[in-house]
Amino acid sequence: EKQIGMLADSSETGGVIRIPSTWKNGRIDYVPVDDWVSGFFAGTLWYMYELTGDEAWAARARKHTEILDSVQYLQWHHDVGFMVYDSYGNGLRLKNIPGYEDVIVQTAKSLATRFRPVPGVIQSWDADRGWQGERGWQCPVIIDNMMNLELLFNAAIYSSDSSFYKIAVSHADRTMEEHFRPDGSCYHVIDYSIKDGKVRHRQTAQGYADESIWSRGQAWAIYGYAVCYRETKDRKYLDQALKTFTMMKNLKNMPEDLIPYWDMSAPNIPNEPRDVSTASCIASALYEISTMDVPDAAGYKMYADSIMVSLSSPAYRAALGTNGNFLLMHSVGSIPHNSEIDVPLNYADYYYLEALKRKRDIEKGL
Repeated sequence: EKQIGMLADSSETGGVIRIPSTWKNGRIDYVPVDDWVSGFFAGTLWYMYELTGDEAWAARARKHTEILDSVQYLQWHHDVGFMVYDSYGNGLRLKNIPGYEDVIVQTAKSLATRFRPVPGVIQSWDADRGWQGERGWQCPVIIDNMMNLELLFNAAIYSSDSSFYKIAVSHADRTMEEHFRPDGSCYHVIDYSIKDGKVRHRQTAQGYADESIWSRGQAWAIYGYAVCYRETKDRKYLDQALKTFTMMKNLKNMPEDLIPYWDMSAPNIPNEPRDVSTASCIASALYEISTMDVPDAAGYKMYADSIMVSLSSPAYRAALGTNGNFLLMHSVGSIPHNSEIDVPLNYADYYYLEALKRKRDIEKGL
């Protein structure tokens, strides 16, 4: 409460609501509303409200949520699921605020404009913009996109428009066919042909190499397919989540404290940066998986508990007043882009609090 409270205070100075993303070079890095991480701090504030019951957190969360209003019309990238569901979605779940449902449905409409019927997927990035425009891709899809499907599943319920559900299932199915290796690990980027839907390239953008095991990508897969199982009850999705997690768990170079290296194939392990954002996302996913119809459900919760013990230790959780007032240290954004290396990241904090909330609910029988 104290740490996040100070971060919120600094993000609201002068009555201007800013979006804190990370802390680097002695200053907080704030991002615009169209940045892919823009919804995580609002979501963090909603989880603070849920964990404490203090209405002051809900009031703050609303302010940080509603500055994202324009995101519902954003069509130039796929991350609107992260941006709107973690903010408006949590606000709707906790407070049933009028208008939030409409924002989620409109966001789903915007995301649906990126669905490419021939390959049957939602295109992640525009292939003619920025650095990705230099890769020669036609229809790049990244494993991260699995995290945006929860928005579509819920928009289908709110709107009674089944097309959102069908798009989500199509994307999940084609991703399962093309993104995964036999051992359960996943590629980061699959580039599809717009004309015939065939795979043109299997590559990475943020991992060490095309064939490496980029850790956060594995977390997105585990979490994303667990959500798909929750929303569809199709067992193949849960099986995929479990296969990818089991692969990660059994890697010989997984550290004893269960906080993965940024890429589990990186050449200088054990002298490679850890990625706390991967660990917190996996822990949150495992708590949900432990409530599902799985063998040894208690084992998944125990593994998540072990991750949380590590994350809550002085090795990873910042001392009060340090780390730019973010909770967790030692995350990695993108080493190939020399961006956000060994810094706090707002999504690491978000999934950590989500994991704490899920752990509490399980242990209280909620």
